[in-house]
Parts: sequence; C-alpha cells; structure tokens
Amino acid sequence: MKRRLSVVLLVAACAPIVGCAPAATTASTPVHTAKVDLPPSYQFVPAAIQVEPGTTVTWTNHDNFTHSVQVQGQNEVHMMRPGETAQIRFDQQGTCSYVCTLHTQNMRGTIVVAAGA
Repeated sequence: MKRRLSVVLLVAACAPIVGCAPAATTASTPVHTAKVDLPPSYQFVPAAIQVEPGTTVTWTNHDNFTHSVQVQGQNEVHMMRPGETAQIRFDQQGTCSYVCTLHTQNMRGTIVVAAGA
C-alpha cells in the first residue's frame, strides 16, 4: 500500500510540469517572412509565419543538435545537422503545420499561405 501511495504522490507532483509548454510553442500572430531560425533552444523562430503562394521557406539550424522539418500531410522529412538548411516550397493557399520529428514535444510551427501576404 505504501508503494502505491508513493507512486500516486510522485505522479501528482509531476503533473504540473508535464502539462507546461514553452511560450514559443503557443499560437501567435504569423510573421511575414520566408525564413525560420532554429537557435540553440529547441524552438522554431518565429513559430508562426505567413507567406504568399509560390514562396520557398528556408529553415536554418543554428543549434548544436540535428533537427528536422516535416510538414503535416507530407512524407518527406528534411533533416538538418548543425549549420544546415532545409527548403520547402508552398504553392497552395491554406494553413500548414510542421514539426521537428526528433523533438515533437516542443518544436512545432505553422505556415499560413495566403495571397497578399
């Protein structure tokens, strides 16, 4: 009984930590840019961007670790070692979510593709 109570208390103590996410992963107003940085912080900066159809977005990995970009609905994963870039062209209007497949817990972003962006 003591062991079960200890496990329950440990889980309860950790629950607030598990539910918290860094501020950079929250939804924000999209920034008009075609460049996304990956600084040494496990984040996409800016996390939300807006581009016009036909724009190629470039992600640059300035972190010390390998990261990736995978757009929701696409199979291709663009891997980036430190100092490398990845580029994806967006032709269709709409909102696309993307993720670092290696760090899905906190590396997520959004691209709004709209005419007049």
